[in-house]
Parts: sequence; C-alpha cells; structure tokens
Amino acid sequence: MDALSDVLRAAHLTGGVFLHAEFTAPWCVVIRATPQMCAPFLGKTAHLIPYHYVVEGNPYVAVEGAESERLRTGDVVLFPRNHHHVVGSDLSLEPVFSRDVIMPPEGSGLYSIRHGGGGAPTRMICGYLGCDSAYGNPVIATLPASMVIKVDDAGPSEWIRSTFQYAANEVASGRPGSQTVLAKISELLFVEAVRRHVEELPASETGWLAGLRDPVAARALALMHADIKRDWNVEDLGREAGISRSALAERFTRIIGMAPMHYLANWRMQVAAQKLKDTSASLAQIAETVGYESEAAFSRAFKKTFGTAPATWRRTAN
Repeated sequence: MDALSDVLRAAHLTGGVFLHAEFTAPWCVVIRATPQMCAPFLGKTAHLIPYHYVVEGNPYVAVEGAESERLRTGDVVLFPRNHHHVVGSDLSLEPVFSRDVIMPPEGSGLYSIRHGGGGAPTRMICGYLGCDSAYGNPVIATLPASMVIKVDDAGPSEWIRSTFQYAANEVASGRPGSQTVLAKISELLFVEAVRRHVEELPASETGWLAGLRDPVAARALALMHADIKRDWNVEDLGREAGISRSALAERFTRIIGMAPMHYLANWRMQVAAQKLKDTSASLAQIAETVGYESEAAFSRAFKKTFGTAPATWRRTAN
C-alpha cells in the first residue's frame, strides 16, 4: 500500500474552481476563502486548500507575516492551511478584500474579478480543494503555509502548464464543462505539489513526509497502511521491515515524531472518522475494520481522540 495515496484518499479531496481574475497594475488584494463561500460550488466541506494559477503576469504573493515571493506566468501557488494571503503587483499598497470585488457569473460561467489601475495586466484562475478530514491528517498538518510549483516549459511540469492553459482557454471561451476539467486538475495538482515537496525536503528534515524518504520508516508506514486491522506490534513491524524492534522504534519515533503504535492508533481514528461520515456501517463494523475487537474499546479510543462518542460525532458531521 502506498501510504501517501492512502492518506490523501482519507482526506477526501474534492476539486473546484470559483473565479477567473483579471488585474491591472497597481493592485493588491487579500484573500481567504471560507467553506461557506465555496459551498454553492463544492458542497459541505470542513477545510479548504485554495490555489492560484497565473495565466499571465508576474504578481507577488505572501502569507500574512511572511516574506513575499514573485510568481511568473505558469506558476501555481497553493495554501494547504488556508491562511490569509495577499496577492498583487505591489504588496505595499492597502489591499482590498477579494470578496468586495468579486462579480457573479454571466450565465453558467465562473465568478470573476476585474480590478486595478489600468497598467500591466495579470490574469489568474483561482480554485480550491475541499477536504473533509484536515484535522489530524498527517500530510496536510505537516505542509508549509504556502507551496509554489514553478512550472517550466518542458519536462515533468509540461502537463501542468499545457493542461491549465487549455482549461484557461476553455473558461475564456465560455464552453460548457470547463469547470469540471479544472476541478479534476485541482486534485492532480495537489498530489503533484506534495510529491515535489517531499523530493525537495532537506536531508535533516523530520516529520511524516520526511518518513516517506527513509526506507525503514516508509516500510513501516506502508505495512500499517496496507493492513490497518492487523494486531501489529513493534516486533512484527521490525521483523517485516528488516530491522530490530528497538532500532525501528528509535528510528520511526525520531523521524515521524511519535512511536509506531501511537501513529497506528491515530491513523485508525482518522479512517474510522471517514467511515462514520461517508458510510452507513454500524459502529461494530467500523470497529472491526480499523482493528478493534469490541465496539466498546473502539468507542473509548474514538472519544479519547475526538472528545465525543462516535455516534454523536457521526450525527454532527453529516
């Protein structure tokens, strides 16, 4: 089992696109999408991951309190934890709130923004991913506040540039189905961003994503994700990972930040929460699926993690 794919699948990512923005210098906007704002397009979701694809121009972008970064045509910037951020030709300007300059679509098109002082143009497509289980998700919790994909004109990045350019042309022409195309691209884009982030982590980095690069930690993660209901212990994990029990415990804890059995218990609760929300399975069935021999033991573990009984959590989540 690919642990990264398993974790992203549990996050239940759903892509969407909400506006096409056209700016002219000088301009500066502050942005923070809310689940309520995007509900008409995405449905109910607990967490948003916004992104901007630069169709034309070289705007600056900065998460509040951080240094700015210059984007160029074809770049994509994502905000995994949905922090307030500013985008503009000049970030020293007093920003306007994006919600104050958004215009409703004409017919079935996208919402749009046309704003600025009439100078050099910038065009962007702004989209988002909905996420049902950001709380405790080991990928989303360890990503930086912003992630920029620098899209080159050739090589592995070409599919991003060419596909987004095609979709941008579709949006501009008003052809039906362009929003669906962009929504699916959003999901692929996030996976690509995470993969690149893992590849670029420094050798000294620790955390769940860093664990994917360590052969021992990655093997232990893969084993637990492949068979979540198995009655694992550190000795069995070490044997199958080809390392002693004590060496695995030390290495896994140092890199991932928690002991293997602690990680497994947390992951079981994440999977259980997803099944409570997305299925009609009974508590006993879910308990068995995530490795608990009794419904009572499962309920105690779930309440310890989420602060409420699983049946109560299910009612409030749906």
